[in-house]
Amino acid sequence: MTARRRRGRIVWDLVGVALFVVLVFPVYWMVATAFKPDAEIISIDPTWIPLHPTLAHFRHAIRQPYFWQDVRNSVIVVLVTVGISMVLAFLAAVALAKYRFSGRKLFIVLVIGIQMLPAAGLIIPLYVVLARYHQVNVLSGVILTYMTFVLPFSVWTLRGFLIAIPRELEEAAMVDGSSRLGAFVRILLPLVAPGLVATSVFAFITTWNEYIFARVLLNDQSKQTVTVWLSYFLGSSKHTDWGALMAASTLTAIPVIVFFLLVQRKIAFGLTAGAVKA
Repeated sequence: MTARRRRGRIVWDLVGVALFVVLVFPVYWMVATAFKPDAEIISIDPTWIPLHPTLAHFRHAIRQPYFWQDVRNSVIVVLVTVGISMVLAFLAAVALAKYRFSGRKLFIVLVIGIQMLPAAGLIIPLYVVLARYHQVNVLSGVILTYMTFVLPFSVWTLRGFLIAIPRELEEAAMVDGSSRLGAFVRILLPLVAPGLVATSVFAFITTWNEYIFARVLLNDQSKQTVTVWLSYFLGSSKHTDWGALMAASTLTAIPVIVFFLLVQRKIAFGLTAGAVKA
């Protein structure tokens, strides 16, 4: 039995390593290509490691028109969307987890149902509504659009974290003389902080990497996000600057990686804390 378990563990370890390689290799190839000179990129024989690394592609990418302006647009859209969504989602999740009111179950079902809708199917109705209120080709329209699919996910996720927090903790604080607001700030908010961090990470990644809505709603290059700016590197198969494209893609991925590294200590706990009850 010991030998059989050992062989089974080795097999699963190999499967895990193979899966890791499959997931990481595209990212590695993107970064490696960004540092390769053009001769190594277009060579028939693949170059696995850059033999003559260069930063020319990065310099070419950041000198493209509207790069820094579109980066600023993406930062504004992401920060506003995530900030407003976390506040509204937290308040809505508190109401759903801690209070009983008419229509509560229907609201939960609607939250789940909205997440099941394909994002591409919402483009036309959202565009019509936003155009009626002059929110096309402006960042505020994109922010409202992103909140339509970030908010339901955030509400549903935070609700799981809040349900796992015993009500007795708040009641004990109120018995000791704390007000309901004081118990909310001192007891509930610190306990749900890992859940807020984990949810904000997923909201950040989803919003930063979104392309379809930004491409449809933003027509002016000076108002577009960095993912839309990235698409302008794609031309015909003979004229695509693959080195600059990979360098620009690497630069686009850096903010997500940095944000993840800053909060990664709380993500592991946050991902499992809400799994106690649902």
